[in-house]
Amino acid sequence: MCLARHTGRVTAPDPAQHPTPQPAPAPALPNAAPPLPGRAVIRQRWNHFVFLHWRVDPSRIAPLRPAGTRPDTFDGSAWVGLIPFVLSEHAFLPLPPVPGFGTFVEINVRTYAVDAAGNRSVVFCSLDAEPLPSVMAAQALFGLPYRWARAGQRIIDGTIEYRSRRRRGPRFDSRMRALASDAPLTSQTPRAPDSVPDARGASTRILARPSHHPVDTELSRFLTDRWGFHETRRGRTIYARNRHEPWPLVEAELLALDDGLLAAAGFPELASRAPDSVLATPLDHPGLLTEFAAARPATPPQ
Repeated sequence: MCLARHTGRVTAPDPAQHPTPQPAPAPALPNAAPPLPGRAVIRQRWNHFVFLHWRVDPSRIAPLRPAGTRPDTFDGSAWVGLIPFVLSEHAFLPLPPVPGFGTFVEINVRTYAVDAAGNRSVVFCSLDAEPLPSVMAAQALFGLPYRWARAGQRIIDGTIEYRSRRRRGPRFDSRMRALASDAPLTSQTPRAPDSVPDARGASTRILARPSHHPVDTELSRFLTDRWGFHETRRGRTIYARNRHEPWPLVEAELLALDDGLLAAAGFPELASRAPDSVLATPLDHPGLLTEFAAARPATPPQ
């Protein structure tokens, strides 16, 4: 505060002369992946993506972010995604693909963050997948919040459908704060997280029709050009980088959604309203060969 001599009144400082310190803006997201910070340790092929995204207030995701990161926003909104795809050819490099891992569906609920160094990332709320060895390996290596689920996909007449239901087996992490509701998704009254039953058993059905119209906008890049993820592992925030060719995104139409995974992640109201963005990869695309570098600490030990 400063004293205005000519009036004797206490006045607020001029914002132009005393600006409030703001976090440094994150760098623009590149459309092509930057080089990895070290050798690749994991390789996978990703295919048949559907990207469903909803705007949310940044305060909704602030409690979910790892220490040392802040919500990454676009047009003032944070974004929550429900994203199914097919994963195949999993390999721990330099070894060949792991026998028995095969091809399987993964469905993740995620949001986005940025750290003090400007690293923009995915933050996973949950990842549902079927092969138990894959679930356990990803949990052990990266601390990711995987859920063991029965999941499948089918493509019929230009549409793509994903279904998944969590198995009622053991949980593979203790990070989830919210619990799922098995109430019909037509309900307009979301339950508070402390009043819903166990998240095990949560399910989803997603039916979409990818178009042939390419998409490359600032928003599409914000939602998909994420060349790494932040996670909390053993009390520390880690950052793991990945690389693949640019996304071959197309417009898509959501035909049906019957989902409990968003509610299980703490967003019970989202599935009852239309997504703010619907994107996909072409049904005839061969998929993206994706490589990961080893995770590195993003914050010093506490």
